[in-house]
Amino acid sequence: TLSQFLSYPPTPREKGLRHSPRRKIVDRIDNDGDGFVTTEEYIFDNVAKVWKDYDRDKDDKISWEEYKQATYGYYLGNPAEFQDSSDHHTFRKMLPRDERRFKAADLDGDLTATREEFTAFLHPEEFEHMKEIVVLETLEDIDKNGDGFVDQDEYIADMFSHEENGPEPDWVLSEREQFNEFRDLNKDGKLDKDEIRHWILPQDYDHAQAEARHLVYESDKNKDEKLTKEEILENWNMFVGSQATNYGEDLTKNHDEL
Repeated sequence: TLSQFLSYPPTPREKGLRHSPRRKIVDRIDNDGDGFVTTEEYIFDNVAKVWKDYDRDKDDKISWEEYKQATYGYYLGNPAEFQDSSDHHTFRKMLPRDERRFKAADLDGDLTATREEFTAFLHPEEFEHMKEIVVLETLEDIDKNGDGFVDQDEYIADMFSHEENGPEPDWVLSEREQFNEFRDLNKDGKLDKDEIRHWILPQDYDHAQAEARHLVYESDKNKDEKLTKEEILENWNMFVGSQATNYGEDLTKNHDEL
């Protein structure tokens, strides 16, 4: 399968080929053809790949109705099929959430997204005006009891699943200490929106940049602080699995385009 193909390290023969499938993928991301790949190019490539799926009238804009029909059209047209399914509950949660995020990205309020606005919709963590949406969605995802806060158990449950009341590993105990010492700033036993913002979007720490630095550090063999296509191919598994790029997931979902 493609996912298996992507997870295998490049063979010595493939490393020497100018037109191997993996090289074609990396070439495609390198939009300006300078031989290097930037975070902006990853994001641009992701938006370009999905654009045609949503711009149904080909006017180079994506309206909320176009996105809604492309994403939720079958659910909207056949509601009876999903009344008692888990898909129905997911749909009821995700549709208003997507609409809220779409409207936040739609700066001119015309319910139609330009490429820049649609990029903000798909990658809100990269845009200053979308950061409140990122904080709100994080709160909603972790706050299981719906009280508008994240308590310590909810914080831990987001990263660790207890099995039959067994002992917690040391790293989980360390995370509990992190919660008490560094996350819960006002020491009330729970995180509000401001504390969540400080946690996931601290002013002096950029998670995406940190992950990008990690990718460069691990892959930059000649330590020139830039990645050649050969260096990316050498560390293919790391890039496929990186949260900064999400490229492995994109590739396995869009293998018909390769």
